[in-house]
Amino acid sequence: MSSSVKAVVYCEGVFGQLDGKTANGLVRHSEKYDILSIIDSTNAGADAGIVLDGVANGIPVLASLDESIRQAGFVPDTLILGMAPTDGLLTDGHRGALLNGVDRGMNLVSGLHEFLNDDAEFVAAALVSGATITDVRRPKEINQLRLFSGRVFDVTCPRIAVLGTDGSVGKRTTATLLTQALNERGIRAVMVGTGQTALIQGAQYAVALDATIPQFCSGEVEAQVVAAFEIEDPDVIIVEGQGALSHPAYLSSGAILRGSRPEGVVLQHAPGRTMLGDFPMMPMPTAASEIALIEAFSDTRVIGVTINHENMTDAEVGDAIDEYASELGLPATDPLTHPLDELVDMVLLAFPGLVLRGRAAVAAVGAESGSGYPGARL
Repeated sequence: MSSSVKAVVYCEGVFGQLDGKTANGLVRHSEKYDILSIIDSTNAGADAGIVLDGVANGIPVLASLDESIRQAGFVPDTLILGMAPTDGLLTDGHRGALLNGVDRGMNLVSGLHEFLNDDAEFVAAALVSGATITDVRRPKEINQLRLFSGRVFDVTCPRIAVLGTDGSVGKRTTATLLTQALNERGIRAVMVGTGQTALIQGAQYAVALDATIPQFCSGEVEAQVVAAFEIEDPDVIIVEGQGALSHPAYLSSGAILRGSRPEGVVLQHAPGRTMLGDFPMMPMPTAASEIALIEAFSDTRVIGVTINHENMTDAEVGDAIDEYASELGLPATDPLTHPLDELVDMVLLAFPGLVLRGRAAVAAVGAESGSGYPGARL
């Protein structure tokens, strides 16, 4: 679903890389913004879809904001900071480009840990131009935060968390694709986001977990899951993971497991990544070791493995899929290069009752419209 809000994404020097994950996510999916262009002089002239996935999507990568405005033929509504550096801070080199947008009256959206609404230079520029600044990671007031309450035990539909073996490994992309594919099969799926990119994309149920006081993390996840269940009445809830349970720096996976109480976990892994993305002195965990840790930490089961194909050939991806199926006894797929039916079937194998839920929902819609069962792909 696209919106009338026109946006340009600033991602200088890192589009298509780990630190460009917010821009990467917005190019692949956005419910809130129409992305007109990406700013990254190192990829200028390319199509954003080609840079990311080898498939053109018509979103150009341009060298500067001035070029983006010329390309659009007008000043777009919004400038989004599409970078997600590990420290969550703005470098001096990027300030000028963002201030240029604010000076032109563009609303600024930032997912940094550093809040631009607290920066006197940005506040002054916005005051003069009439622009707004949105700090997506700014936490709620303490009296609005929720502790874990146990209400998640009243959620009767399955919850499936998409966890991973590293940060920026594709968990949100897989969760988004899975949610979309389930809905296309007539199974009502709702995604709960847990990071700043999902919030910027327009997720209705989401929390920036890494900006939440630790005591409230599991409660905030629980609250979003409960809200999605009570408001949407879904057949299944898909929960986006963060970091990895084994990761030394990113601890959000523990709160996701505790707060959402998933009945199943899909594990996202990058077999071609030998060392952790932000910690090149530390080797990647194996899929098997992460699965053992997840199942020891939480009362759940891993139902399948999804592959991030970075640094891998098509043949190597195929070999990895066969290896996991044989050694782990789990279905595996690459959601970006293999049919999404494989991803859906992974879930239906673990939760066969979802097929019946989907058929019932489709039949009900058909009965209401007088057209009977419309033949959804089930």
